Amino acid sequence: MSRQTLQPTVTRLSLAIGLSLAALAAQAQVQLPAPVAPAAQPAASGVSGVVIRDVRVEGLQRIEPGTVFSYLPIKVGDRISENGITESVRLLFATGFFKDVRVELEGDVLVVLLEERPAIGVVEITGSKEFDKETLKKALADSGLAEARIFDRALLDRAEQELKRQYLGRGKYDVQIQSTITPLERNRVAVSIAIDEGEDARIKEIRIVGAKAFKEKDLLSEFKLSTPTWMSWYTKSDQYSRQKLTGDIETLKSFYLNRGYLEFVVDATQVSLSADRKDVFITLVINEGDKFNVGEVKLAGDLLGQPAQFEKLQTLKSGEVFSQEKLLAVTKAMTDRMGELGYAFANVNPMPRIDRTSKRVDFTLQLDPGRRVYVRRINISGNAKTRDEVIRREMRQFEASWYDSERIRLSRNRIDRLGYFKSVEVNTDAVVGASDQVDVNVKVEERPLGSLTFGVGFSSSDKLVLSGSVAQQNFLGTGTDVKFEVNTSKVSRTFAISHVDPYWTDDGVSRSFDIYTRKFNADELSTLGQYSIETAGLGMRFGVPYTEEDRIFFGAAYEQQKVGGSPNSVTNLNFYSYQQAHPSGADAYLLTLGWSRDSRDSSIAPSSGRYQYVNGDYGTPIGELEYVRLTYGHQWFKALTKSITYAINTELGYGLGLAGQNYPATKNFYAGGIGSIRAFSSSTVGPKSSDNSTALGGNRRLVINNELLFPLPGMAQDRTIRLFTYFDMGNVWGEVGTNGGLRASAGVGLSWLSPVGPLKLSMGNALRKETGDKTQRLQFQIGTGF
Repeated sequence: MSRQTLQPTVTRLSLAIGLSLAALAAQAQVQLPAPVAPAAQPAASGVSGVVIRDVRVEGLQRIEPGTVFSYLPIKVGDRISENGITESVRLLFATGFFKDVRVELEGDVLVVLLEERPAIGVVEITGSKEFDKETLKKALADSGLAEARIFDRALLDRAEQELKRQYLGRGKYDVQIQSTITPLERNRVAVSIAIDEGEDARIKEIRIVGAKAFKEKDLLSEFKLSTPTWMSWYTKSDQYSRQKLTGDIETLKSFYLNRGYLEFVVDATQVSLSADRKDVFITLVINEGDKFNVGEVKLAGDLLGQPAQFEKLQTLKSGEVFSQEKLLAVTKAMTDRMGELGYAFANVNPMPRIDRTSKRVDFTLQLDPGRRVYVRRINISGNAKTRDEVIRREMRQFEASWYDSERIRLSRNRIDRLGYFKSVEVNTDAVVGASDQVDVNVKVEERPLGSLTFGVGFSSSDKLVLSGSVAQQNFLGTGTDVKFEVNTSKVSRTFAISHVDPYWTDDGVSRSFDIYTRKFNADELSTLGQYSIETAGLGMRFGVPYTEEDRIFFGAAYEQQKVGGSPNSVTNLNFYSYQQAHPSGADAYLLTLGWSRDSRDSSIAPSSGRYQYVNGDYGTPIGELEYVRLTYGHQWFKALTKSITYAINTELGYGLGLAGQNYPATKNFYAGGIGSIRAFSSSTVGPKSSDNSTALGGNRRLVINNELLFPLPGMAQDRTIRLFTYFDMGNVWGEVGTNGGLRASAGVGLSWLSPVGPLKLSMGNALRKETGDKTQRLQFQIGTGF
């Protein structure tokens, strides 16, 4: 039987497909047009009307025949027609699976001859340093270039051009991108993209033309971009980037607007390259305009019946220099106030009236609260380990209640103060189709909470000193903390277990208990003397919240202590007296009472708020030791800028013996080292023996730590790692021994919330010390607090 051709051979169909590399810079988005098949040719004479008895598909390698039949409109039993043939060819081309389609007729059998496009077997990217390879692969996959997808050369070409454009935006003007297509078995290809980023183009010069009120160098100091400096190898500030330049231009505008130049504009931006494409020259042409003062400020719109409240929030003063920053602060305060009343989408629109003659600007603040809304649902995401309940019980904004921005802010801070998360974000989204409802979305990023705590100290006398423990916060995602402390060093042998349940009851009453046995060998440290202390005990404590920030603690404990060493070897006078009074050791039955207040915005990296506590231990007459031990602490944090925070920590301690007894030497206070007075050796500040060889400790202590924290250059968004400068002062006083005046030290350091726990590294000098004080310039510890 002769074969009749119904459709002439159709060669390759090029698909115009755009590429979106949103994962790289979220900039270019290209619409993907639908593939267009060539028009079917008229059927051969005498073919129309034939009833199809069978349909046969030939040329398939990877694609299943069922896939072809699902797109083919002609079925067995249909009469063939020109429209049916045209539609068949169009639909098969539209799949994008084939580069050649032929339809032929063998009697009453329809034969579909296909040539498949090759599939992508492997995608390899080499040479990429500026962008993460996995991010590149994901972006290519989103655009259609991925393993098991149909290969299209036009799509690959467009990907190359877009990728090159992204590199140019990062200042990589010498980048070279080359793609290689390698055939594989079973009609597949390997796509290899080789990237040669070349040398970075460095900023040779930045000029600001038109600056009159301020010096050019002062304006350039506000920029992130700069000419090469000694830190450029790390900060990359001398590498041109379109995004960085845009940010610097916005910074320049804010600089002028905050200083009264209301009509400041950047007239032109010029970026040029040297002939060898290695140097970048940037020129900004600006027009400063006149300097304006604030005139009259009025409130208008819907004041929600509280005009006096909103007038208090209006802090702009007539006659002062206009500042955009102050204006935005006023509008934000008013917006927040309306948010507290349930108006989630409130808006304050400042309407200026400029008087160029008097160089004054009047403002009308138009308040538009919108509709009052309530919260439909609270959604929590990102908590792969932490249970929802642990987060929800910190929420002070409830579902099915009126929206309150202050309660949402408090909820975010409470979740962040748990210390379980690297970041906490709370966003409010309108509910589609409901103008009076919103959803509150809480997104957290968990951080490693298991900690291996150890400390290292260096000094010329003691060489190397080590300590350590293992702890797990948020145990099994339940919000409870478990700590197992095991230390078998020569200095400190410890076996301890502690457990803290912050929600022992649904009302937020906490319960904690600990069991421990410790032995401290002071003779291993030449600065403390020849003695040992053996301690064993157990205790339980409860905490009752009575405000959002305040909590009262109470509990009881039992403790037994013994000072070891022969009478002739115990050189510490305090411990010698204790040993003589209690040769077999002594026990104490303790009652504890305390209070704390925590208003910090975060427990791991606070930038505002306070943390205060008072704690008292009372040794009751039931035991052999009767005494009172009081401690007070106050931490205060203040954000000086968006990235710089000032912190001060004050600690006071006082101990007193009761019933005619001396204050127990085993409860003495000590100072020195990270956590108290840095640059001094651990526990060596304060009273000493007459020959200054032994630190005695004391019953009174004062420690003051000042820190200025700022981000590591190039890592401003990462709050888990920060640099700091410090100034510490303090001392310990006792009833015996020499102690001198206040000690002081200063230095620099690094704090990092590492996967194994909080880390602090400090290097400094003792500014004020006394004879016999031991110093350590370099100190390192994991597991510290302040």
